[in-house]
Amino acid sequence: MRTRTFRCPGPIDIAFSARELRHGGGDPTICFGPGGVARATRTPEGPATIQLVGAGGTEIEARAWGPGTDWALAHAPEICGVLDDPGLFRPQHRGLRDLHRRRPGMRFTRSLAIVESLVPTIIEQKVTSREAHQSYRRLVQAFGEPAPGRFGLLLPPAPETLAALPYEKFHPFAIERKRAEVIQTVCARQARLEEAATLPPRAAFERLTAIPGVGSWTAANVMQQALGDPDAVLVGDFHMPHAVAWFLAGEARASDERMLDLLESYRGQRARAVRLIVYSGTRAPKFGPRQRLRDIAGI
Repeated sequence: MRTRTFRCPGPIDIAFSARELRHGGGDPTICFGPGGVARATRTPEGPATIQLVGAGGTEIEARAWGPGTDWALAHAPEICGVLDDPGLFRPQHRGLRDLHRRRPGMRFTRSLAIVESLVPTIIEQKVTSREAHQSYRRLVQAFGEPAPGRFGLLLPPAPETLAALPYEKFHPFAIERKRAEVIQTVCARQARLEEAATLPPRAAFERLTAIPGVGSWTAANVMQQALGDPDAVLVGDFHMPHAVAWFLAGEARASDERMLDLLESYRGQRARAVRLIVYSGTRAPKFGPRQRLRDIAGI
């Protein structure tokens, strides 16, 4: 194990901010503890587990294990969200202003792990969160490997492993052929996709959406999680437009266009506004039955 300690320009709530890197409560690649998070990842220099500890203050201690230790420690400030500047967000809406004041430590983390973010996000396409999280957990358990360190975490499946699987091997994890083939494509093009971390946001978004099956919703999720973009709005989400419109305008139902119109005054920080609204627990009124889970394992 090696360690690194660094200071941040403002308070950072690591555990709260890193929630976006977790894909369901049973995600075996990440765990949370008092004041921090531990995450298993495949760095360009090899597997690593990085633990980030800081209880809402300005000093962070990073600890890392594995062949990718040097890379993980070098990029620890980015992973924490040090490069994110919440001071750029100046909400006029009273409710948003209050939420922003109560969450001074919320940051947009920058994991720099684009394919590791893409795979679970693709699994989340067009299904319930519960179903997607179950699928991803079981996929990691089947094809992941024990991560370095003492946390009992698993590494995400190696991209070359997923790229080489026949699509029917994804069926036991409730992933049908269409999503399986998108996962195979992004894993086969890992090198090209990981270069997006060096590009400006617009160019990175275009690089991601050039892959068939990676639309605006998927790309925006990855822009938030892997690249720390506080303006990447999830267009195409079933619930989000309603929650945003309900919070900002008292409207129970809204389209993506209406959501973007309401968020226009926060351009550059639109995703921060949405994240604050979502984490406030705001829910628009419900008028229909819950969607039932599907079982495709026998297809």
